[in-house]
Amino acid sequence: MSQKTLAVALVQDRDHGSTEANLANIEARVAEAAAGGARLVLLQELHNGAYFCQHENTAEFDRAEAIPGPSTERLGALAKKHGVVLVGSLFERRAAGLYHNTAVVFEADGRLVGKYRKMHIPDDPGFHEKFYFTPGDLGFEPIDTSVGRLGVLVCWDQWYPEGARLMALAGAELLLYPTAIGWDPDDAQDEKGRQRDAWILSHRGHAVANGLPVLSCNRVGHEPSPIGASGIAFWGSSHVLGPQGEFLAEANTEHPEILMATVDLARSEQVRRIWPFLRDRRIDAYQDLLRRYRD
Repeated sequence: MSQKTLAVALVQDRDHGSTEANLANIEARVAEAAAGGARLVLLQELHNGAYFCQHENTAEFDRAEAIPGPSTERLGALAKKHGVVLVGSLFERRAAGLYHNTAVVFEADGRLVGKYRKMHIPDDPGFHEKFYFTPGDLGFEPIDTSVGRLGVLVCWDQWYPEGARLMALAGAELLLYPTAIGWDPDDAQDEKGRQRDAWILSHRGHAVANGLPVLSCNRVGHEPSPIGASGIAFWGSSHVLGPQGEFLAEANTEHPEILMATVDLARSEQVRRIWPFLRDRRIDAYQDLLRRYRD
C-alpha cells in the first residue's frame, strides 16, 4: 500500500497579554512551522487571548467577533503566505446575545473552507463556558482540505466518544482538538497526574476506537483567576497520536513549543483491516444512546 504522509505542527503556547501580541506570535510560530516543512498547522483553543471563562462577566463578550472577520482575514492571509492548511479557534459573535466557541479551517490558498462550533459546553469550577457559548449547531461534519478530510472538535468534546465516532463515520481522516485544559495549582500532585493521564487516555481511546490519527494542541502556562481563585495551570502536553493510539510526538508540560510530527494517513486503512471496529458495530442495538440515562 502506498504511503500518504503528512507533516503536521501543533503550536502549543501561552497567553501573551493581548490579541495583537498573540496573533503576532502566532504569525511567527506558523512561519517557523512552515519553514520546518509542516503542511498542516493546529493552534490551541481561544488562542487570541487569555482563557476568560474562569469567571462570568458580560464585559468578556467584547472579545467576540464575526466570522468572517478581522481574525479570519489575518489567519487566512497567514495560511496563504506560508502555503499551509491552518486550524484556528475563535470566540464567534453570531448575533447580539448569541456567541459560539468556533474552530476555523483555512486552505493553503487562504480561503476559509469550514468551521466547527463546539458542541459540548462545560460548566465547571474555573471553566464557566455555558455563560459565554451557545452549543454548536453545525453537527459533526468533517472539513475537506488539500491535506485531507479533517474532523475538527474542540476541547470538552474530547471526553465524548460520540463526537469522534460521528466524525469517523463521516469519513474524517484525522481528528483535531484545539484545547485549553489544566489543573488547579492547589490540587495534590497525584490528583494532577490522574487528571492529565485521563485526558491523554481519552485521546488515545478515540484514536484506537476509530483507527485514526489524533492531534491535540493545548495551551500552557499559569493564568490567574480574575476573581481571586488560584487560576489554572494549563498543562501543555500537546500530542500527535497514530491510529493505534501510539505517540508520534508529545510536547512538554510547562513551556511554549512547536510540536512537529509526520503522520502516515495510509496506516488507518491498514489498522482498520486488522481491527475492523466499524464492521462489527451493532447499530441495530444502540437506540438507547439517544437517551440521557436508562432509569
